[in-house]
Amino acid sequence: MAELIVNERRTPKGLLVSVCDPDVLSETFEDDPVSLTVTEDFYGGETVPEDDAADSLARATVANIVGTRSVGLAIEHGFVDEGNVLDVDGTRHAQTLYLG
Repeated sequence: MAELIVNERRTPKGLLVSVCDPDVLSETFEDDPVSLTVTEDFYGGETVPEDDAADSLARATVANIVGTRSVGLAIEHGFVDEGNVLDVDGTRHAQTLYLG
């Protein structure tokens, strides 16, 4: 089973979860006018199995997800609709917001 990088932060508005594939960390993707930099500060965190990443996404109030495997996991578990995924310079990016 693949491992993904997960960062969880408590904010006044809830749990912010960042998930990315290890191979996209510290990379920048550009597709004019969109530029996406997968920074260590925001996306860096613990390397975990996909099941643990899915558990984090299930608890998220807001999630930012980058990379083919990470976004695929979010789609597979119903957190993201395929039609709402961006392709930025060959990588996939999605965001979620739970309005509970």
